[in-house]
Amino acid sequence: SKNCAWWLMSDLAIWMAGHVAVPLYPTLAPDTIRQILGHSGAKACFVGKLDGWEGMQPGVPDGLPCFSYPLSPPDAIKRYEGWDTICARIQPLQGAPVRAAEDLATLIYTSGTTGDPKGVMLTHGNITSDVMAGLQVLDLRQSDECLSFLPLSHIFERMAGHYCMTQQGAIINYATSIESVPIEMGELRPTVVCSVPRLYEKIYARVLENAMAGSPTKQKIFLWAKRIGEAWAELAIEGKPIPAALGFKYRIGHKLVFSKLVARVGGRLRFFVSGGAPLAADIARFFYAAGLPIMEGYGLTETSPVITVNGFGRARFGTVGKPVPGVEVKIAADGEILTRGPNVMKGYYNKPEATAEVLSADGWFSTGDIGKLDADGYLWITDRKKDIIVTAGGKNIAPQPIENLVKTNSFVLSAVMIGDKRKYPIMLVVPNMETLRKWAEAEGMTGRTDAALLGDIVVHNKLTGEIKKTLRELAQYEMPKNFLILDRDFSIEAGELTPTLKVKRRVVEKIHQARIEELYAAGGVETVY
Repeated sequence: SKNCAWWLMSDLAIWMAGHVAVPLYPTLAPDTIRQILGHSGAKACFVGKLDGWEGMQPGVPDGLPCFSYPLSPPDAIKRYEGWDTICARIQPLQGAPVRAAEDLATLIYTSGTTGDPKGVMLTHGNITSDVMAGLQVLDLRQSDECLSFLPLSHIFERMAGHYCMTQQGAIINYATSIESVPIEMGELRPTVVCSVPRLYEKIYARVLENAMAGSPTKQKIFLWAKRIGEAWAELAIEGKPIPAALGFKYRIGHKLVFSKLVARVGGRLRFFVSGGAPLAADIARFFYAAGLPIMEGYGLTETSPVITVNGFGRARFGTVGKPVPGVEVKIAADGEILTRGPNVMKGYYNKPEATAEVLSADGWFSTGDIGKLDADGYLWITDRKKDIIVTAGGKNIAPQPIENLVKTNSFVLSAVMIGDKRKYPIMLVVPNMETLRKWAEAEGMTGRTDAALLGDIVVHNKLTGEIKKTLRELAQYEMPKNFLILDRDFSIEAGELTPTLKVKRRVVEKIHQARIEELYAAGGVETVY
């Protein structure tokens, strides 16, 4: 099901009755649904509001008891017992089964950017410890209201937007869809929003786009306010004194520029939470300057998920914060991040070999991420271990920080860098067509289709020039030598994104393999597509 109140009620009811909950992403293919239902040994299935239910339904075996939420697809309502029928049959529990901390609470099948999904076994102790540790560093209040739109099938939203909110007695609002989030933030006026970096990247790009589309005077005011705000933010986040002159300029800049962004997200928002992928420091700094701090955290499904977080009074731009209470972090000899604590999973369901590969006998979990701890205990994420590009010349390149830097440019929506075992890296770029069109019209290129614009050498040079300008501080071996300009953004439907909007690099590379090979065959020559 998509996120809804019945999802929450089912989840808690399953636990209270002493059973194990197995969430399913509402975008899974029938074969994957059937695989997970079979591997987990599921005894019943709840079905809620879904788009494209007809295509998913074959994944549910005929003999499996199924129950439909209100607002379910008509076929599901006809085929399955309804919510009201279930509720009418249920007898009040005469004392819920007592669960121990080590008892299994949920099996979460990782979507993964590579390989088959594995069932992560999280216990009641895992989840409870992570909720209580997170609440110690995040100032969540009973008076808060959140907007829930990331899939509850993923542990990030389930923990932060479901269990933490319920524990504090906060109000949960469910968004209609991810696409409707910008509008519904203005309508529902939440005080807390949890998201992946993609939302913040798009908001940031839209703000830059609108500012640069204004008159020269408005552009100068925006850039001045941005510069002043970010200088103020650097001091404020470290708790350092703010010079009176800077404070005065910041208040003016906030009123002229940043207040508009605050109003756009509802006017009541106290903080954002970010997870799932690295957030560019420039974006975090800009939002902080606007009075909309983004509390970036880090974790995995296998760690319930929070390992570290930039909480109130302990944040640092560019990092994912310090370990939450009770959790340990260390860096292995090869740079991999290792963690240990009460939040670490029991293992992968019915996969002892896979469990042994990542979980040591003394409880240290290998995250698969590369990073470092600074002198103050803040964790810096470099990249996924499997994503590190090793060029034919032996140079190691971490693609994620470079991609995040490119996405701060208003001309770019998405970027993926490849080049493993190649002489040099190249970059696949999805342009922001709104920004590109406005620039083209200002240059006299009116009435052209998107395809015509992207095929124009002048437009191509403008776009690649913007990217190179953004990356001018890179080492020579890190700089992409060529660019493949794509005519559409990556999507879940095309298999290029996970349900939590992380790019599946191998899939993207496979889809565009032929054009990538052409680029490398052309050498360092710029090619227009």
